[in-house]
Amino acid sequence: MIPQAIPTLASIASIILMNKPMASTAVSGFSIVRSAAYPPLCIVLSRHFFRIRFPSPCATLKLSHSQMFPSNFLTPQFHGGHSTSHAHSLVDYVMEGLQAMRSMKRVRPTKRVELVSSPELQEVKQGKRSLQKGCLLEFRKDTQKLLLAVAQKPDGKKNWIVCDQNGVMSSIKPQQVTYIVSGFESFDHRDIPDFLQKAQSLLDPAMLECAWEELLENNRSVTPEELAEVIYGSSEPLESYCAHLLLSENDIYFNQVESKGYLPVYEPRPAIQVEELIHRKNLKEAFNKEVEEFVKLLVSAKASPPCSKPSKCSWLKEEKCRQWMTSLEAYAIDACKNDEQKKTAGNILKGMGLSKTSSNAVNLLIDVGYFPIHVNLDLLKFNISTEQREEVLLAAENLLTTSTDVDEGIRKDLSSLKVYAIDVDEADELDDALSAVKLPDGKIKVWIHVADPACLVEPRSIIDREAMRRGTSIFLPTATFPMFPEKLAMEGMSLLQGKLCKAVSVSVTLHQDGSIADYTICSSIIRPTYMLTYESASELLHLGLEEEAELRILSEAASLRLQWRRNQGAIDTTMIEPRVKVVNPDDPEPLINLYVEDQSDPAMRLVSEMMILCGEVVATFGSTHNIPLPYRGQPQSSISAFAFAHLPEGPVRSSAYVRIMRAAEMDFKKPIRHGILGIPGYVQFTSPIRRYIDLLAHYQIKSFLRGESMPFSSGELEGIQCLVNLHVKVAKKLQSSSLRYWLLEYFRRQPRERKFGALILRFIKDRTASLLLIEVGIQVCASVSAGKQIGDEIEVIIEEAHPRDDVLSVREA
Repeated sequence: MIPQAIPTLASIASIILMNKPMASTAVSGFSIVRSAAYPPLCIVLSRHFFRIRFPSPCATLKLSHSQMFPSNFLTPQFHGGHSTSHAHSLVDYVMEGLQAMRSMKRVRPTKRVELVSSPELQEVKQGKRSLQKGCLLEFRKDTQKLLLAVAQKPDGKKNWIVCDQNGVMSSIKPQQVTYIVSGFESFDHRDIPDFLQKAQSLLDPAMLECAWEELLENNRSVTPEELAEVIYGSSEPLESYCAHLLLSENDIYFNQVESKGYLPVYEPRPAIQVEELIHRKNLKEAFNKEVEEFVKLLVSAKASPPCSKPSKCSWLKEEKCRQWMTSLEAYAIDACKNDEQKKTAGNILKGMGLSKTSSNAVNLLIDVGYFPIHVNLDLLKFNISTEQREEVLLAAENLLTTSTDVDEGIRKDLSSLKVYAIDVDEADELDDALSAVKLPDGKIKVWIHVADPACLVEPRSIIDREAMRRGTSIFLPTATFPMFPEKLAMEGMSLLQGKLCKAVSVSVTLHQDGSIADYTICSSIIRPTYMLTYESASELLHLGLEEEAELRILSEAASLRLQWRRNQGAIDTTMIEPRVKVVNPDDPEPLINLYVEDQSDPAMRLVSEMMILCGEVVATFGSTHNIPLPYRGQPQSSISAFAFAHLPEGPVRSSAYVRIMRAAEMDFKKPIRHGILGIPGYVQFTSPIRRYIDLLAHYQIKSFLRGESMPFSSGELEGIQCLVNLHVKVAKKLQSSSLRYWLLEYFRRQPRERKFGALILRFIKDRTASLLLIEVGIQVCASVSAGKQIGDEIEVIIEEAHPRDDVLSVREA
């Protein structure tokens, strides 16, 4: 038999207490704790609370308020299977009971707090929230940190001196105050820690859900004090502050609608909005859990020895892991595609105990084996294509197997000439070679043979478009990324020793003073005789062997041309340049091969002069026949070269010239003077396998030689040049940064006591000078001792060399 007596408020509380173990499942441990001045009473204000489980398994108590009842009574209704609650406001009944109990305990009269925040109530509460000495307040120290403090005294007209929970005195603005705890007139800041400890013991965010359900049903807004009455049964300072914390730290159930005089007012969010926020919270928690597991993998990989670390490929196998690693990679190179990727990387770094910086992301990826130690970040930042696309490779293969020589009928056989190809020792693409003879009248005739890729690749074809997109081959210390597919460049285009090769040959007869007497341009067949490095060519020139008379003739022609150009106003800008090749760059300590090239070396002078001569002839040919070409020029500086005549010849004077050089100019209809080279016009023509601008010139010249119309107008050439120039600038920047990285790595490995010879190029300020390290070919800045002059050689010691941070510091020995 189910009892029919009407339970009182006290009996409901007794039932809750007696059935606490069973009720805990329904209420999730929610409790409303009264002030310590009164006996403890646990009341839960939510629909879940009303589902009270009695010992009897056959019935469930349902509390309803469908009629008017005395304030201290509830009418029970019983239903089998399930129960619900439709209390008009159980809050009101509970509050009346609480108020009655307080009225018996206290002498001062009290009034039950209504949940509806009337303007009058707000005004009263606002009046109690003024900043005054001794009041306890919460303020925002920075964007993330909130502190409790006690107001000490005014600081000026508006600011206040406060003493926070850590005993630190500071001046704050009124705008920094987020809440004033009412009820305290002279709070001691030393009691703040105890106050906070008590508050933490009362905090239970689950209480907020119960209050939200009731307040949402009645469409009521609430202040922290009102919420304290609801969930704690008291609006004492401690309970009110706890309610404030629950409301301000929770962003799901309530939304702050206003704040007047440090009195925040909150309204319950709509149920559909709360559902969405909870869903998002659950997703975030699930994501954070996944991140935690991923962080464990990173920690394990980081602790593993180098030989046991997972490879990059293994990190990318699983989809989720791939997303996280690519997010870290994007963060490392400052290339996050969206905020989500940036946030993901930040969470991973935070989970690893690292600050959110790109350098930390780089180091982490290195530590777990995803990046090699010497990873080229610029290669990733600039998004350089290191592989050719499949359709381009197929097209290249097709060209090698099916193409025919469209110039066969006009190609001149020059295979009987002795041909020298001179380049660096590791060059893969050989696109120029030289021949020379001395004519009976004493004049010198030279041939500049240039590889002929235009006989294979048609303008606007898929291979041509890919070459244009790349703009240039990229030569790094660690790798080469060719403009054309490697097999096509090596087997179909490059000049190969002892093999018949298609070329475009520019022949030039020189006057005795080095000026051009005659020239021709034709498609040709050549058979390269020698493949020489600059070092071996210089050695042959030094030996002066009779059987290599052609090489001496080339050197003589180069000397004539250099003198002629100088007479035309050319400026000598030869310098010492470094070159680095790295063997096994993915190893922790790869082998670094350093080469220092002196551009005034006889063999380098020879090749340079012949390339300039070829460019001048092509420009003259284009001008004579009105061929649109990428004509290149450079205006003469307004400062005369004689202004630097007092400087020592070589790197010192050359560096001074370089600083006054004006920017290069382009024209696509007619040649423009190249003041630095001292020639009337110039077209880059000698590297069509490596530079797309050279290939454009080949398209135009070859079409003219065949008697065909030009494939590109001057306007089209200009548009293409602008596009290609963007890619070339990126390639140059990449090449420069990569070279510098490995030079700094070279310095880092040197003994600290090693001394390097340095040449003073100029003084920057006071005794700070720009130096050229002669043995390495790199320029640095350092302070030199008094009495040193421009052109003097000194010795320096490397103090610091950090490749990843691009730091190089030297001092005079």
